[in-house]
Amino acid sequence: MSETRIIKVEALARVEGEGALHVKMRGDEILDLRFRIFEPPRFFEAFLQGRGYQEVPDITARICGICPVAYQMSSVHALEQALGLTPGPEYGKLRRLLYCGEWIESHALHVLMLHAPDFFGKHSVLELAQEHPELVERGLQLKKAGNAIVHTVGGREVHPINVRVGGFYRAPRKDELESLVRPLTEARETARTLVGWVAGFDFPELEIDYEYVALSHPEEYPMNRGRIVSNKGLDIAVEDFYEHFQEEHIEHSNALHCRRLPHGSTYQVGPLARFNLAFDKLTPLARETALRHGFEPPITNPFKSIIARALEVLHACDEALTLIEQYEEPPAPFLTAPNRKGVGHACTEAPRGILYHRYEVGEDGLIEKADIVPPTSQNQAQIEEDLRRLLPTLLSETQEVMQHRCEQAIRNYDPCISCATHFLKLEIERV
Repeated sequence: MSETRIIKVEALARVEGEGALHVKMRGDEILDLRFRIFEPPRFFEAFLQGRGYQEVPDITARICGICPVAYQMSSVHALEQALGLTPGPEYGKLRRLLYCGEWIESHALHVLMLHAPDFFGKHSVLELAQEHPELVERGLQLKKAGNAIVHTVGGREVHPINVRVGGFYRAPRKDELESLVRPLTEARETARTLVGWVAGFDFPELEIDYEYVALSHPEEYPMNRGRIVSNKGLDIAVEDFYEHFQEEHIEHSNALHCRRLPHGSTYQVGPLARFNLAFDKLTPLARETALRHGFEPPITNPFKSIIARALEVLHACDEALTLIEQYEEPPAPFLTAPNRKGVGHACTEAPRGILYHRYEVGEDGLIEKADIVPPTSQNQAQIEEDLRRLLPTLLSETQEVMQHRCEQAIRNYDPCISCATHFLKLEIERV
């Protein structure tokens, strides 16, 4: 008779949020697998209704303390579309610089503090720092460089307050941005070292034929604008999002699952999707660094997402320096939008993948309806599929190894589901 195992992970550590894992297996057959997100619903979409559109960027920034810029960018772009407002390229470049800052600080946090300990069998970055103190210290400086961009352009490091529909409340001076050049130049060199370090990790063997989904723009690496594309033939305008993707309630999760229409399949968003779909749009330095370490498309091992994140840190540092060099202060910090009735859609690339916003604005300038689809809800079903592929390869392993690999597989996606700090014991019940 085949052995039955029940695997329970009550709370995930080193992820942003509150989640758990439950697996029931008989032999190598998975009878039940649930990646549970039990953090209570926060109702942001509901309490945006009736608010003035200028309030939306500051409110949505509070959804996440790690990627507030992503929520602000998706919201302002969607609202500007609804209001018929088109800020010029100088505003777009400044917003892209702000986004670079978020990518640097968010990816540096994930790579060094949350994910790298997995590859060394460590429980925390504090244990990792005992063996690699210089890398952890330089990683903190890297994060500090990203935070400095967000502070200078966004007004403060966490939940920035300078972004508004039509532009910014205040445009930074040229000399303020130039003060970032030296730390960013040092950060760029640190990022090059970081790519080489993580590329040398020992990666579990797991190859999956993903549908990768990301933005695509002919002039730039995906971040703030473009069409939604995939490696399976998808190529749509952002406005057509709901014609090709569907959110659904799952009994075991307070986060919606999002699947591809019409077949209901899973898909992956985030650094690996961007890397595989837009490798040629990376800065020359980032491309050369990737090739030097044998990292080139197609990459289908989810555990190698840590390399893609490190590479995007390098890309963001490199591009930020170019944007600062080219910066010219706009003639006015913002354009004024008239109140008008309209519907707006936007999608930008949060560190963890595409973030879709849709708003209906009334003639009085108040929000009548809001829809927000974050990247973690889009990746959640794919995380479960990854675990289904991974677990049969771990049947001969110890309880500790099984627990470690399952946690690591989830952290490949850097799921953003709020803050949890401890991982309770894994329970395997043998019947």
